[in-house]
Amino acid sequence: MLIFKIFRTEEWQALRARGQTTGAPIDVADGYIHFSTANQAAETASKHFAGQDGLFLIAAETDNLGPELEWEVSRGDALFPHLYRELTMDDVVWAQPLPLDNGVHQFPAGLEDAAL
Repeated sequence: MLIFKIFRTEEWQALRARGQTTGAPIDVADGYIHFSTANQAAETASKHFAGQDGLFLIAAETDNLGPELEWEVSRGDALFPHLYRELTMDDVVWAQPLPLDNGVHQFPAGLEDAAL
């Protein structure tokens, strides 16, 4: 199953340059890297990245993240994936820009199919 992380351009560039990251400042503060499922990603974008351009959507395969990936209750009592280790470039399945169009983030076509 694919899960998703939204990074600002500078965070994505830092991961690419270093090959690993502890995540965005909120991830560092919380002690884990926040991910979303395909069904949660749009709400995450609107709640935490409203109006922000220059974002990237990063996909990772849950089967490859090991036991440090935990599913924990978060907003709305939904289970969210949290990674309790650094994210590496080897973990990244794909990354795509997440453009802003008329105030709404435009997710890649077929993202909803990733929820299956």
